[in-house]
Amino acid sequence: MDFELPAYSASEFPPNPPPSHSAGSSTNTTQHGSLHSSSLEDSKGHKWLTLTVHSRAPHASSPPCFYQGDVISGQVDIDALKSESIGGIAIKVTAGRTNTEKEIWTPSTPLPDGSTVSELGKGKYSWLFSLTLPTEVEVHDQKTVKKFPLPPTFSERTSAVYLDYKLILIIKRGVLKVNQTLPTIFSYVPLTRAEPPSRMLQKAYRENLPLVGPEGDPDGWHVLPSVTIHGKIFHTRSVEVVLSPSQFAFANPLTYARGTSAPIWLTLTGNDEQALDLLSSPKAIKLLMVRSLAMGPDASNDDMEPRSGNTFFSNVARTVFWAPEHASAPGKRVLQGEVGIKPSLKPSTLFHKFSIRYHMELQPFEVPGLVVTAPTPKTNPLLKQKVTVVNLGAQGITMRSRAPPESVQEQAEDYQTPVPLLIDVMAWPVYE
Repeated sequence: MDFELPAYSASEFPPNPPPSHSAGSSTNTTQHGSLHSSSLEDSKGHKWLTLTVHSRAPHASSPPCFYQGDVISGQVDIDALKSESIGGIAIKVTAGRTNTEKEIWTPSTPLPDGSTVSELGKGKYSWLFSLTLPTEVEVHDQKTVKKFPLPPTFSERTSAVYLDYKLILIIKRGVLKVNQTLPTIFSYVPLTRAEPPSRMLQKAYRENLPLVGPEGDPDGWHVLPSVTIHGKIFHTRSVEVVLSPSQFAFANPLTYARGTSAPIWLTLTGNDEQALDLLSSPKAIKLLMVRSLAMGPDASNDDMEPRSGNTFFSNVARTVFWAPEHASAPGKRVLQGEVGIKPSLKPSTLFHKFSIRYHMELQPFEVPGLVVTAPTPKTNPLLKQKVTVVNLGAQGITMRSRAPPESVQEQAEDYQTPVPLLIDVMAWPVYE
C-alpha cells in the first residue's frame, strides 16, 4: 500500500457478524461493533448498488472506525433491473492524493455460479472484500524516502488542516464513459500506548497509597531545573522563593494516554513564610498543557523553531494543585498536582508536512499582594517540557485522577480553552 497521507472509542465490541454465502472471502480477525451501509439509487429511487462495511464504531449511524492493524472488510451488492455494461468493480482506500486499490470483479472473473460474462445481466450479485491497512507509509520528499507511522484522522471545526480517509467503491464503465463511485469516510486510530510508570508509582495507584516524590522515587519522576522567584510583598519587603531544584517534576515516562491523569510534584522553599503561603496557593500556579499544530516542510523537524505563519498553539488543559496532608514544614511547601489528558485530545503525530505536539508550560505566578521582580514578565514561560499524548494507557495500570473533587471543580470554573486561529489551507498544501 503506497500511502503518502493518509472521537474515538475504547469500548469492547461483539464479534463480527457471520459472513454471507457470496463470491470471495473475508479474513478479518478484529472484533467489530457495527455494520455501515451506503447505496447508489437510480432515477426512480431503486438502490442498485450497496456497500456494507464492518467497523469498530459503536453505532451504525457513526462513521466507520478502524484501529491500527485492522482489516477493512465488507460486502458489495448489485441489484440490476436490466443488463449492465460494467468494465470492472474495485474498492480503494484514499488518503490525500494517493490511494490503494483492489479489484473485486472484471468480465474475466467468474461469477458466484462459476460463469464468465462480458456484462452483468438482470439479477442480484454479491462480493465480499477485505483490505489491510499498513502501520507505516513511505513518503517521497525531494530525493529522499522517509517512513512515517500511518497518522490518525484529524478534523476540527476551527482548523484549516485535516487528515481524512475514504473507502471508495468504483464501478468502472469503460472507455469514454464516466465511472460511478460510492465513497465512505472513515476514522483511523493508531494504537500508540503509554509506557508504564515506575514500580513505586504503580504500587501507589494500585493500592491507593500516597505518592512518593522525586527524592524517594528518582526513577518515577522527570525533574525540571530550579526557578528562583524574587519579589516584594505589598511593596514593603523583598522576598526570594525557590522552586526546589529536585522537587519540580513530572511523572516518568513523559508519555500520557488520553483519558488519564499525569501526576506532578512541586516544592517551594524560602525564608519568608508569607511569601511561601502566597505562592503555594493552587490558584497562583498556572501550569498549562499546550498543543502545537504545525504545517509546512519543517513540520516534522524537531530541531526547527516554530514559525508564526504555520504553527498554531492552543491551551488544552490546566494543571490542578493541592496540598497533601503533613507534607509542608517551616520554610517549605509541598504541592501535588495533575493534568487531565482529555479523551477528546488528538494523539501526538509526526508526519510529512504535518505534526501535532504537546508540551507543558509554567506561566509566571499570579499572586495578589506580591510584585514579582524576577523572572521578569517577559520570561514567559518560566519552564517548558515536551510530553507525548497517546491513545492507550500503560498495560496493567490505570492512571486515574487523585485530585480532591473541590480542586477539579475550582480549576474547571476558572479555565477556558482558547479557540485556534483559522488559516487559509490553500496557502500551505500539507500533502504532496
